[in-house]
Amino acid sequence: MRLLERVTPRTLGSMPIVTVELVVETGESLAPGLAQAVADAVGRTLDSPSGQTWVRLHTLDRHQYAENDSSLDVGELPVFVNVLERHVPGDAALHARIAALTQAIAQALGRSATSVHIEYAPPALNRLAFGGKLVQ
Repeated sequence: MRLLERVTPRTLGSMPIVTVELVVETGESLAPGLAQAVADAVGRTLDSPSGQTWVRLHTLDRHQYAENDSSLDVGELPVFVNVLERHVPGDAALHARIAALTQAIAQALGRSATSVHIEYAPPALNRLAFGGKLVQ
């Protein structure tokens, strides 16, 4: 079944779309199934129905990443996460959600939670469309 046949903009719930960018060693390959493990961890954390948490997993070679006046050990390589949801929760709920997501993503990736950096995008409501249908 195609995505638009099973999900419409009105039935998406929180519809998290999560983009994860891992800074990795040159030539490092990711384990098969890692994107699925992250999607499952995020979906459980956000209590998302099956098929409604979408994860895009990318790598960035450590030679394409830098921090000013600093060098990083392998164990310090960061993970950048962008979360897009229909609605962004209020302050207390957002703090709790970010803490839970940080732990879940770190565990799924085998990285330290201190290396996971989460950015919440503005709400998707009235600015994102699926198959030409605006999320409302």
